[in-house]
Amino acid sequence: MADKIKVSLLGSTGMVGQKMVKMLAKHPYLELVKVSASPSKIGKKYKDAVKWIEQGDIPEEVQDLPIVSTNYEDHKDVDVVLSALPNELAESIELELVKNGKIVVSNASPFRMDPDVPLINPEINWEHLELLKFQKERKGWKGILVKNPNCTAAIMSMPIKPLIEIATKSKIIITTLQAVSGAGYNGISFMAIEGNIIPYIKGEEDKIAKELTKLNGKLENNQIIPANLDSTVTSIRVPTRVGHMGVINIITNERINIEEIKKTLKNFKSLPQQKNLPTAPKQPIIVRDEEDRPQPIIDVNAESGMAVTVGRIRHENNVLRLVVLGDNLVRGAAGITILTVEVMRELGYI
Repeated sequence: MADKIKVSLLGSTGMVGQKMVKMLAKHPYLELVKVSASPSKIGKKYKDAVKWIEQGDIPEEVQDLPIVSTNYEDHKDVDVVLSALPNELAESIELELVKNGKIVVSNASPFRMDPDVPLINPEINWEHLELLKFQKERKGWKGILVKNPNCTAAIMSMPIKPLIEIATKSKIIITTLQAVSGAGYNGISFMAIEGNIIPYIKGEEDKIAKELTKLNGKLENNQIIPANLDSTVTSIRVPTRVGHMGVINIITNERINIEEIKKTLKNFKSLPQQKNLPTAPKQPIIVRDEEDRPQPIIDVNAESGMAVTVGRIRHENNVLRLVVLGDNLVRGAAGITILTVEVMRELGYI
């Protein structure tokens, strides 16, 4: 077996952080050796610092790891730093680590739209990692920074990619139904969401639309040319624990064969599948023919949460409709970060 890649994790006690801890515990070559959290927890054992909400026990090999700070000195001897930090804390902390020579792969939003920083959903645009060959020189950094997209953009981009020829010639209307876990464990009070629907999520709609153009962009002359995706997004918070759903309506004058659309989605594979990477779903897009699928309670764990499920595929009155569902904590966050590191290793960036 190849040498283990030693990783540290920022934001290790949050919802996404816990998901990463659990996924890394079973990983064949990524070894979690350091965990970081808020200053008040520094020095405590992980098991004493975390309010564990994942199913099962805290992985044994992580329980007694001491919580360290986010400072470079506490991470200088790891190969890769994974970040599940809150957006408001991430920029300065991650930048210090990158400037001092660390490889940082992050879920947080700062720098996602920076032209020199790859925004990676591995099946969609692994080729964009090519930017890393020029990032240090352009930015004056000693290390490298890779970003993962907004959780909803990560999920919605999966079926858009194999349909990109149609999508770039069309108007796209996306309505998202997003689980409460997308706001964090303490993000929305029970009284606000129980039996309720909130038809607004601050900053989400613009973020999704912009990130979709970068994710589906083309790499030309060492830069990303954003895809010509004309999308309008409406984001809605719904009282579901886990699983972001989107209704994608593609208004098109193209001739559409529904069976061909389904076949295209089912057959979609990319580098992670070709290389059989540990976290890659064997079938990244699962197509359901039942009228009442996908459903979060039934479908969100497909391929251990790394696949997206697409159903209700219809074409009428020049509108191609898809209903898409994915696990916002795995495909949209923890899993996509780990898969990105696997791709980087495969391509020699680590």
